[in-house]
Amino acid sequence: MHVVVTGSSRGIGREIVTRLRVVGHEVTGTARDHSTDTRLNVSDPGQQARLAAQMKGKPVDLLVCNAGVYLDKNMALENYSAEVWATSLATNVTGVFLTVQALLPNLRLAKEPKIAIISSQLASHELAKGGSYAYRASKAAALSIGLNLAADLKPEGISVGIYHPGWVRTDMGGDQGEISVQESANGLLNEFEALNLETSGCFHTWDGRDHVF
Repeated sequence: MHVVVTGSSRGIGREIVTRLRVVGHEVTGTARDHSTDTRLNVSDPGQQARLAAQMKGKPVDLLVCNAGVYLDKNMALENYSAEVWATSLATNVTGVFLTVQALLPNLRLAKEPKIAIISSQLASHELAKGGSYAYRASKAAALSIGLNLAADLKPEGISVGIYHPGWVRTDMGGDQGEISVQESANGLLNEFEALNLETSGCFHTWDGRDHVF
């Protein structure tokens, strides 16, 4: 199986790459710097085009859209800038769509292709409790992209799942997170394996529960 994982230089992405390689899968990890196999700023159309050219003719069985930023954690409302909004939306929303768009020809070459989009519980309208405006909005938009991709790609046999990775002890999640990177990655990989056309469009937690929208 060939897997592409964006945002794989640290945290959950790096752990997913490590675990997949240990069991023998071919993995292409991407990051904005040169710390992984492939340099990719997911919001950069030029870099996406280079990725598409690099991958031309190569099947991708699983695409994990994991790259993301959380720039407004604990940010006061009056401190928001246009740049915070622009970067959050470019990475967490546009980046997801551009990555799927770039690698769609590769997914179409696979036997049972899957797309996994890492969103967040903060995408849930039911759990909207204030704060983190840019992050919440961007992750809600990523959820919407996933749901619509699931509808459009199901006739082609491509499954799409959207996932809350848990409150994880990472640079983004902080030291107070509820679960470790290893627990999150293990649960997510189980979810990716279980994803199929019947469950396409799901919004699940890392441990397999349906998440509220």
